[in-house]
Amino acid sequence: MQKEQKFVRVIKEHEGVIFKITTMYTDNRDDQKDLYQDVVYQLWKSFDSFRAESKISTWMYRIALNTALTRLKKRKRMENTVSIDRVVVEQIENYDPEFEERLKVLYAHIKQLNVIEKGLMLLLLEGKKYDEIAEITGLSPSNVGTKISRVKQKLTKQIIKN
Repeated sequence: MQKEQKFVRVIKEHEGVIFKITTMYTDNRDDQKDLYQDVVYQLWKSFDSFRAESKISTWMYRIALNTALTRLKKRKRMENTVSIDRVVVEQIENYDPEFEERLKVLYAHIKQLNVIEKGLMLLLLEGKKYDEIAEITGLSPSNVGTKISRVKQKLTKQIIKN
């Protein structure tokens, strides 16, 4: 299989990773599309360097998060503030309006977290274990556990408050 075909297959199999990160770190559809393209480009540039020492999804998360964070830093340097409006939620085959509303509320609160907390919660919601989150973020597993516990408490207070 050619490199291009392998890359396209990997992107298609794991496009949810890219979608979640680009949705979480942008505040409108156009920015999300731009970031999605940036992430895919960075993945393409790094594709040959993937050594399979970790899962492909772990590698993709790391690149996608780094790309999103780099983009945020550039924006801050240009003194643009990021306004948080609504969360883009894909339609699910089994449409459940109550579940979708709860998901929107959760994502809206997650978007208000700082950059590190946001990334941790995104990875946790993806079902990643603390060890894998530590590998992606560069934090120690115990630090990941502590931070996630604090973020859960913070989110619970915010959601109950509203």
